[in-house]
Amino acid sequence: MKKYDVIIIGAGPAGIVTGIIAKKQFPDKSILMIQENEKGLVPCGIPYVFHDLDSVNENAMGPKGFIDLGGEVMTDPVIDVDVKQKKLGTQSGDTVMFDKLVFATGSKEVIADFIPGFDLKNVFYIKKNFEYIENLINTLKDKKNIVVVGGGFIGAEVAEQLAKNTDKKVSLIESEEFCFSKAFSYDLSKIATEQLKKANVNVYTSTLVERVIGKDGCVTAVQLNNNKEIKTDVVIFSVGYKPNTELAKNAGLQLNKMGAIHVDNYGRSVEKDIYAVGDCSQTIGFLTGRSDNIMLASTATAEARVLGYNLYGVTIKNSFMGTIGIFSSEINGLSMASVGLNEKNAITANIQFITAQFSAPDRHPGAIKGSSLLTAKLYVSPSDGSILGAEIWGGKSSGEIINTLGLAIQNELTVYELISLQIGTHPLLTSAPTMPVIIKAAEIAISKIQSVNK
Repeated sequence: MKKYDVIIIGAGPAGIVTGIIAKKQFPDKSILMIQENEKGLVPCGIPYVFHDLDSVNENAMGPKGFIDLGGEVMTDPVIDVDVKQKKLGTQSGDTVMFDKLVFATGSKEVIADFIPGFDLKNVFYIKKNFEYIENLINTLKDKKNIVVVGGGFIGAEVAEQLAKNTDKKVSLIESEEFCFSKAFSYDLSKIATEQLKKANVNVYTSTLVERVIGKDGCVTAVQLNNNKEIKTDVVIFSVGYKPNTELAKNAGLQLNKMGAIHVDNYGRSVEKDIYAVGDCSQTIGFLTGRSDNIMLASTATAEARVLGYNLYGVTIKNSFMGTIGIFSSEINGLSMASVGLNEKNAITANIQFITAQFSAPDRHPGAIKGSSLLTAKLYVSPSDGSILGAEIWGGKSSGEIINTLGLAIQNELTVYELISLQIGTHPLLTSAPTMPVIIKAAEIAISKIQSVNK
């Protein structure tokens, strides 16, 4: 029976980064990573295999970096864990011992078993499984009518990519008033939904799927709650993900109310030498201190870096005391990003705020080739000017600007400090030095605060 210093269950972004950092920091430690399948997928890249990428192979991900550092990899699903005896069993019947164990089991798709007809042939999900997605793509090749259910990031991006195939008619069903509603404000969600419509997606919002209709066991249509029927060859459900924690639950680990493994700021569970990282572990909202349900590869890898450094004692302080949640997407050429607070979650948490918005071209002068209008919207505390959240939309620089604002929030910067931010500019790369959008938005915020406090 073989024994390892560290075993990592899972070879997604969290597992791979934990393994790489740990192997670099502790090269003498024996570390085994156990994966379910030979090939993995970049989670956020899955929508783009339906058009922009040539094949599923272009989105493949694996633990090569970890192996190159001397880590070992086993492909054999783990079926049980004994945290007291420090051993685990695999599907093939192997038993492996460990000193430390990391759960990096990720998340799994929510099955729409609450909708009649969910189990008909040609009903699919966006699973993080290479062979499953490859089979889905092959199935879609000769299909003309496709319904996607769920207008969050994955569902909307899949619909937009499928609609680029001119031989297909794509419909998107979303229960909320607008798509992207869980991450974006009302205004930005509305903009995003309009972009989807411009991308030749038939968007049905404020609409529910009542049942999936079939003939001879195969999908033929979906019935909506307004009695409308949409004929379809394929239904793709994208109605959310949940922590993949059945293995941890069966092992007796403590889960929070959202089904995620309870951990501290360093990924340590309540059981000695048992850790969890990524989508399967809990997140805490940075403002409320409450359990949150943010599952992002970017968040998972940030947690993984902290865990990798601190597996054998805390040597590097975790600099974030809560998960901010930084989201970005691009629909029909419009980039959109958000971080932290917006109107929806602020009202729910009873947090007071003011907003400030500014738009300018993202190149200068604005007539230069490749220029796009860029808009920044800040959510700011009226009492001390601290930045609570932000949204950026327009050109591709939105994705990196939102990361800058995420850093500002994480380091508790205020709009007063933001206006003195030293920046570099270039006509081909940035807005004019006279109107950087986040600084101009900060100026507007300061004016509003001064007006409130007069």
